[in-house]
Amino acid sequence: MASVQMDVGKYLSRIGYVGPVEPTLEVLRSVHKQHLSSVPFEDLTIHSGGRVQLEPSLLFEKIVNRRRGGFCCENNGLFRWLLVQMGFQVTILSCQVRYPTGLYGPTFDHMILMVTLDGRRWLCDVGFGAVGIFFPLSLDTSDPQEQGHRVYRLREDSGTHFLELQGEENKAETGEWTPLFKFTFEPRSVDDFKEMCLFHESSEESLFFCKSLCTMAKPYGRLTYIGFKLITTTYPTATEGMTKTTRELKADEITDILAEEFGIVLDSPLIPKDEPVNPQEVVY
Repeated sequence: MASVQMDVGKYLSRIGYVGPVEPTLEVLRSVHKQHLSSVPFEDLTIHSGGRVQLEPSLLFEKIVNRRRGGFCCENNGLFRWLLVQMGFQVTILSCQVRYPTGLYGPTFDHMILMVTLDGRRWLCDVGFGAVGIFFPLSLDTSDPQEQGHRVYRLREDSGTHFLELQGEENKAETGEWTPLFKFTFEPRSVDDFKEMCLFHESSEESLFFCKSLCTMAKPYGRLTYIGFKLITTTYPTATEGMTKTTRELKADEITDILAEEFGIVLDSPLIPKDEPVNPQEVVY
């Protein structure tokens, strides 16, 4: 935990949360959803000449004061600090993300949080992007947990836990489950993730090095910037299915799009990037 005190009120104002500041499940659910609705998931620091910094005070300066976003270690690292300051019991966990190839990435590929509250355990994650959870998930059940148009479940196998997703297109008792990542309950520290942050900043095996991206939850669904594209995803309703539209961007449009749609103003010029990711063919 950071040795300096956080300005909790300023953080809560940044995410638009108004309500009690106490360690209850209702508060946890609310601040989790508000962070996701207010703070982008983005890697633009990497593509504008900067370096990712995980010190809590620097994360606060970036995400709260400068109204930026970040990737998993940044968003979840700062969110953990908030929760601790509010009185929650929080444990950092390490995840291995499942790649499109079906293989899993290395340890410390992704950070999540486990909150223990009134004898129950909750998975919190405000840093996984487009397919991430909206609200904390119970870690004490393997039953499906529905969140909007998606259903998640947690499956355990020999001490390893798997977060799996069932999308709108196959949401049923017999529908297929897609693994998102796997993890154990071994406690970790923020410093444990620093080496992987360097990897994500510099390796063509990393999504974050290969693509300049920014994505954010919206009332209608999700808005995503990648390279020279702006993708609008509208989530399904009772009468209409999911829709996705892509707009090609010119280089001189990107700065205004980031400011107007995501509230992001960069300190240095962005170098847009959208190259193929080449994950290492290693089974972890």
